[in-house]
Amino acid sequence: MKGKNIIVGICGGIAAYKTPQLVRLLKKRGANVKVALTEGGARFVSELSLATVSEEPVYGKIFPPMGTEKMDFTRHISLGEWADALVIAPATANTLARLSAGLCDDMLSALFITLRPDKPVLIFPAMDGQMFLSASVQRNIATLAAQRCTIITPESGELASGLCGVGRMPEPEAILAALEEQLLGTKASSPLSGKKVIITAGPTREKIDGVRFISNYSSGKMGFAIARAAAKRGAMVTLIAGPVHLPSPPGVERLDVESAAEMYAASEAFFKNCDLFIGAAAVSDYRPAEPYNGKMKKDDEQIELTLIKNPDILAGFGMQKSPDQLAIGFALETQSGLGNARNKLAVKNLDLIAFNFFDRKTSGFDVDTNILTLIERDGETTELPLLTKDGAAERLLDAIEQLCLKKAVKP
Repeated sequence: MKGKNIIVGICGGIAAYKTPQLVRLLKKRGANVKVALTEGGARFVSELSLATVSEEPVYGKIFPPMGTEKMDFTRHISLGEWADALVIAPATANTLARLSAGLCDDMLSALFITLRPDKPVLIFPAMDGQMFLSASVQRNIATLAAQRCTIITPESGELASGLCGVGRMPEPEAILAALEEQLLGTKASSPLSGKKVIITAGPTREKIDGVRFISNYSSGKMGFAIARAAAKRGAMVTLIAGPVHLPSPPGVERLDVESAAEMYAASEAFFKNCDLFIGAAAVSDYRPAEPYNGKMKKDDEQIELTLIKNPDILAGFGMQKSPDQLAIGFALETQSGLGNARNKLAVKNLDLIAFNFFDRKTSGFDVDTNILTLIERDGETTELPLLTKDGAAERLLDAIEQLCLKKAVKP
């Protein structure tokens, strides 16, 4: 980090008390640090303390105070050109909304707009859990992520409101590590680094006729989150996706399919050579035996559809996998179904299964959050709290990494 120019943006959240320590850590690494402090941020941490640890003036408003020695009205542009990276910690719901809307009414928002597009922006949201999981905040996060910002999912734990849940800003040491990974290309060694990972995601469509099909509510968000997280850990990821409307995660090879048979054929090609297979797709169990050619007319009061079983992709891999390969599955139920999940784990010869409950509000299909219970082959069970699907993906991959390590030490 020696000689790197870092701007630290601080917004009006209680977690702002941690940022002087972050600035100190950056300075100890040899970085040059300048702080952009919002009006709300100044209510939680003093300008004097930040100026002391950074050894630089603190920037708040776009225009300098009248009467200063040098009236520089373009300093937001020069600072944007100066910076090698922008870190916003904590980022409040208000700031996320302003940045995603392109507003430019203080130094932090101006720097965000003027920063060169090839420079990393790391955003650490920190707020009450219900605020973070709200539709508006998640929409703004998605907008910023689409602009190539790196959004770090907050941690779970005790919050300033007295509640427990997702919303805590990581400690300064973790923020520094994330910045070093983005800026220097360094990352902690992951057991998944260099591994060939195959992930299925989204629904499948089974044709009834030329214009109608059988499908489900899966959006593919969970599988895409896993692919995104695995690629960040250095895995070579192939994502086999059903019909979804999601952008491809960076660094991921994507294959688009429609039916369960197509997904099975695409997956089977990788069975022998992959290290890890994660079946996150909601594959249709049955398909019409004889799809109608063209469009069926509603001439009859009722019709009969004969359905036949689709191939089971995950079981197909689980039954033929080698001792060096791992198979991970999902089990979704509309009511308590841990017993069904454990049975699926055994029958399909999986190493781990993620059980989730479908309520169409916080967990399961077509929502941005999930609640997973991770069950391993040896019976060890881990219940995760309500998390964003990105956060749940990270926790799932943490568990998979531990499985990789266990396999590595076995004789």
